[in-house]
Amino acid sequence: MEHFKRLLKKIEDRAINLVVVGGGYVGLPVAVEFAKRGVNTTVLEVDGRKVDMLNRGESYIEDIPSGELKPLVESGKLSATTDRNVHRGADVVIITVPTPLDAEGNPDLSYVRAAVEAVRDYLHPGMLISLESTTYPGTTDEMAEILEETGLKVGRDFFMGHSPERINPGDPVWKFHNTPKVVGGIDKLSTELMVRFYSIAVERVVPVSTARAAELTKLLENTFRAVNIALVNEFAIISHRLNVDIWEVIEAAGTKPFGFMKFYPGPGVGGHCIPIDPLYLLWKVRKLGIDAEFIALADKVNKSMPAFVVSLLEEALKSEGRDVKDEKVLLVGVAYKKNISDTRESPAYRIVEILRSKGARVRYHDPHVPQFMGMKSERLREALRWTDTVVVVTDHDDIDWNLIAEEASIIVDSRNAFRKRGIRPIGRLVVL
Repeated sequence: MEHFKRLLKKIEDRAINLVVVGGGYVGLPVAVEFAKRGVNTTVLEVDGRKVDMLNRGESYIEDIPSGELKPLVESGKLSATTDRNVHRGADVVIITVPTPLDAEGNPDLSYVRAAVEAVRDYLHPGMLISLESTTYPGTTDEMAEILEETGLKVGRDFFMGHSPERINPGDPVWKFHNTPKVVGGIDKLSTELMVRFYSIAVERVVPVSTARAAELTKLLENTFRAVNIALVNEFAIISHRLNVDIWEVIEAAGTKPFGFMKFYPGPGVGGHCIPIDPLYLLWKVRKLGIDAEFIALADKVNKSMPAFVVSLLEEALKSEGRDVKDEKVLLVGVAYKKNISDTRESPAYRIVEILRSKGARVRYHDPHVPQFMGMKSERLREALRWTDTVVVVTDHDDIDWNLIAEEASIIVDSRNAFRKRGIRPIGRLVVL
């Protein structure tokens, strides 16, 4: 209890040194929020360019303005480094590194393992380690075993748990501080410390019984979304064949005050969460002999949507006696969702690949993404002089939708971008 009481007192006094491992879309907002609450915070980042920018008070993430970052750096509450030695003086370590899939589609925990091994090299009594990276249930327990190789015991000498990240890039309302934070420790003392620690920066902390429960909570959240998106995507395909407007159907169904929640179709799913997190769970449960058919089917449907979008373009071109081969196609938006620059797992990758395989020439316009798949973002007016065939993949608010409506002769709109803005294109509009 000695180490627990000492660390608890430090947390209550906000006299802790916090190290956030990973300065990306999750790590930087977390670090900024704790620094704003007076916690001495250091971002440990492998990218030296990002470290230099942070130490100059310059942000590389759209959700964190430089004007918010710079005062924290100047006050000394926030800094960045590439030196793992920073763990030597850490009281709390939050790990926010990527958890991708490997070439075979299995969980790749190499980043998590490397981060934990770096902590292990400097582990000392009285530390709290929180894993925020999304992963399969049991990972935090496995990482604790690596730390216990030092001879220190979790729950006695050091403390550890899982707190799934809920950062929603581009969301103007729900930020780190006002999104409820689930925490689950490997033991009761770890859970209590995590509750006290996260309460510094988060308005509501939700404790669960174990780290595994916390890990599974995140996977339930994102699998729920993946399955429901897949369902409405399948309905979009059905509606197209029945000559029914799926967007009208969704809005009509949404008038029911109970038992229905609106999800919308799209060109596929992107980002780190929805395309990847359910597959972490699928991998884990298959090890237990559980088939989890819903998860596998949702993944299959969502991955089929880029090809369906291209098929809509082919139908529209064919109706005008044209073929996708040698057609000039402008993609509008390539980020995985609106108003951000993140292209991780964006369906635009697959759409470009399919179009190119069919002989189409492809360019793109995205005010948030300057480079993509060896291309540079085109100026919209110039791109519309190059072609009048458009496929909408991402409906950023700062795109000139009226200009597209005036200039394009064929538009395949996978986001209902025009109708929800009350814009009527002069050309042929095909809505997913």
